[in-house]
Amino acid sequence: MTSPNENYDFHDQIGHLLRRAYQRHVAIFQEAIPDSDLTAAQFVALCAVKDQQPCSLNDIVKATAIDQATIRGVIERLKARALIEVGPDADDRRKVIVRPTAAGVALIEHTVPFAREVTERTYGALNAGERVALQFLLRKMIQVDGE
Repeated sequence: MTSPNENYDFHDQIGHLLRRAYQRHVAIFQEAIPDSDLTAAQFVALCAVKDQQPCSLNDIVKATAIDQATIRGVIERLKARALIEVGPDADDRRKVIVRPTAAGVALIEHTVPFAREVTERTYGALNAGERVALQFLLRKMIQVDGE
């Protein structure tokens, strides 16, 4: 019987492999996207705002899986660049509503072809079947209690 610490190689652990894959993806994103001030998190948040407009910060958190504290900073940076508008909800002034600006929508439209290239490059040498399998397995891994 082997001890729990014997033959443990962190290089083979799922968390390490996922982190490395994500680091590679972010590096590809930063290299491929022409707007050097746009981060992957900002792009995803901007896309979520466009898709769900108007939306609340909670809607963006749910859509992007970016935590509340981080999304606030992302939203502030997008607002500072005039890519989104932020204001109070007409029915509940405590609630913040977010909408894309014309400049935000234009940036998404300009960036999407590059984002598709990022996805292609992130997949790398995976064939079509492996890509489908990877997407399936990742989605299955992130399901919470049979969602």
